[in-house]
Amino acid sequence: MRASRLLSILTTLQAKGHVTAQALADDCEVSLRTIYRDVDALSAAGIPIYSVQGSNGGYRLLDGYRVRLNGLSSTEAEALFLAGLTRQAADLGLGAVAASARAKLVAALPETMRSGAMKSRFHFDAPAWFVEPETLDHLPAIAEAVWNQHPICMRYQSKKIDRERRVEPLGIVLKGGVWYLVAQVHDNVRTFRVSRIRQISVLGESFEYPADFNLEAYWTESIRRYEVGLHPNRAEILLSPWGLDMMEELMPPYVRNGAVISEEADARGWRQVSLSVGSMAHAAMDILRFGKEAEVIGPPELRAEMANVVGALAKVYGGDCQ
Repeated sequence: MRASRLLSILTTLQAKGHVTAQALADDCEVSLRTIYRDVDALSAAGIPIYSVQGSNGGYRLLDGYRVRLNGLSSTEAEALFLAGLTRQAADLGLGAVAASARAKLVAALPETMRSGAMKSRFHFDAPAWFVEPETLDHLPAIAEAVWNQHPICMRYQSKKIDRERRVEPLGIVLKGGVWYLVAQVHDNVRTFRVSRIRQISVLGESFEYPADFNLEAYWTESIRRYEVGLHPNRAEILLSPWGLDMMEELMPPYVRNGAVISEEADARGWRQVSLSVGSMAHAAMDILRFGKEAEVIGPPELRAEMANVVGALAKVYGGDCQ
């Protein structure tokens, strides 16, 4: 039991750099006195661990000291983050490395867990439904540039323009089966869809990774801004009981979560719903998916757009209904 705890302390220090004694005690579920004894034992065994004094004190390892406790190389350890994403690891050029890391991980498991039962009962399928595979020829080179902090020159084709850019790659994001590159362009952080990168050249120089940048926080805020930007307007509609149930399938989470539904229903059982929408044309297309289970109250521009679309459809299909 103590050997396992000593190993846990050592791996925690390697992973986090600086850890307080109280944090180690909480993680190991032991007393502070036990942690003090364990640290003394590690020091006596020749581990260069030392204490840091002050209000933010604790323990840390000598700078540069590393010990491989599991037989994993650094690239194999990185690949373990993609252990359940076989195709995505291959996209990043880490297919063989991930396989090697998984083999070592399996070897470390108890014999009763090596049968593959876990793999046979759990499968993770990352891509979204009905999405064509993207061209990802440049993804391995981008990943290497991210790992090693090398700038890249790329030719990027957006919906409006095809141009060359020099960027400093900060991270890679997989969202709904689509790969994105998050990179710094001058003083701004931008997002690029990897499949739209036509050419790439990884530069030999290095850049300094911004100390205050957090990829997860940036991506979360980017999604929020994107959703708000897609739905800058409000619409007032009436929905039947069935229409209210259909919202779960037809409206994205951002719109559903921001919808305001009246507490009282009218004589037909319909409720008034205020929700975020995009342009009037896009809003009309979205609301038409509810069919006869929805009625637009406002704004007037949206009612007019609905009338135009329904009128055009009536001309197309009117003869078939006679």
